Amino acid sequence: MQGLLSICAPALPAHTDDWERRLLADPNLLGDIAFAIGGPFHVMYPPRVAVNINGFQRAFERAGVDGVVYFGKKANKAACVARACAENGAGVDVSSVGELNAALSQGVRGDELMVTGPAKSDDLLWLAVRHRALIAVDSLDELDRLAAFTTPAAAARVLLRVLPNGSASRFGMTAGELDRAISVIGASGTVGHESIRLQGFSFHLSGYDAVARAEQADKLITRCLDARTLGHPAGTISIGGGFGVDYVPASAWSEFSDHANGQWFHAGKSFDSYYPYHFPAPGPAMLTTVLEHNALAERLRDNDIRLAVEPGRALLDRAGSSVFRVQGSKTRHIDGHPYRLLTVDGTSLSLSEQWFDSEYLPDPILWPPRPGELTPTCVGAASCLESDMLSWRRIPLPRRAEVGDLLIYPNTAGYQMDSNESAFHELPIPPKVVLHDTGDRLRWTLDAG
Repeated sequence: MQGLLSICAPALPAHTDDWERRLLADPNLLGDIAFAIGGPFHVMYPPRVAVNINGFQRAFERAGVDGVVYFGKKANKAACVARACAENGAGVDVSSVGELNAALSQGVRGDELMVTGPAKSDDLLWLAVRHRALIAVDSLDELDRLAAFTTPAAAARVLLRVLPNGSASRFGMTAGELDRAISVIGASGTVGHESIRLQGFSFHLSGYDAVARAEQADKLITRCLDARTLGHPAGTISIGGGFGVDYVPASAWSEFSDHANGQWFHAGKSFDSYYPYHFPAPGPAMLTTVLEHNALAERLRDNDIRLAVEPGRALLDRAGSSVFRVQGSKTRHIDGHPYRLLTVDGTSLSLSEQWFDSEYLPDPILWPPRPGELTPTCVGAASCLESDMLSWRRIPLPRRAEVGDLLIYPNTAGYQMDSNESAFHELPIPPKVVLHDTGDRLRWTLDAG
């Protein structure tokens, strides 16, 4: 056993919710869905999205801050997520005509949309104005194009996207560009684009640094106050997304990240970096940290400024999983020790972290549960590419996986399901199954998206 452990990565069990435990404990439900679908599929549980939305809303309430949550729709296309936003007081952040229409079709109202992204199409700008969406303007030329779709009776509501000092991002405007943009937007009694209303400013930072977000927001409070002196309403700041998610326990993450080595990976594979799968203050707790830093919440209250956030992954925490069927298996050896190399009926295009030259690390769950011996296992996909691996890491599965078994990758709703899906090899894109709690049991339907 000690030899097997030397070639096997330590366990990285994901945090789970009651709905997931019920799904796994049901002797028939997963197998029935797999039989009906006939291939890989994703499972969604919208009530968990509602819990996550409410967590951010409560963080605002505790701080006494006027805040609004916009779901970053690029993180998951499921219609049930947009419906959960409509039902729980969250808006949706969209970046395409398709995303805008999909949000509207699930009951999100036009003035609950934020439209983001660079160099938006004319069709997207026109629809955004028609639906009174809040538009995050990324450049001066976009501002000029936007003006062509507005009238005094149909004004555009805009935030100006700021390029933070020292950032090499291609998004946002420099200080000089912001000043120029403000000067050409009409304000009360001034000359300019009178059918554009400056509602405030936005920014987005890479990474998960709460302090950096708080300090950038503080700078934009000053920008809002300066814009008000020119007659602009300027009462909203959006700090974007980037709210961490806690996937696995701290001890498990430390054991992996402190000792990771090529012995744990098929073919000696290595990666330069991983998502921080343990995050000590995730989602709403990170928002609280932002609001508490240097009394940001007090400054927002004192100046009557609304704070907007655009979480994607964090609103999908524990809201979905991905299910693959074992289609074949082989035994391979390293240093004289055997391990299993599985092939499943999907591709890593449906588990997107691998396509960013990294690995999705929370352990898959082998179903159905049966007794057995610990078996180091890697998971390959049903394509002709050597690189198409769902798990290069040798996972300590509790028994040997057999053809027909299911592997459930947990907590994949945030970006994993949708970022890189493709009908490669003309394989169908895995559908999304929505679970419904009817009290005594879970039932399922196909997602409407």
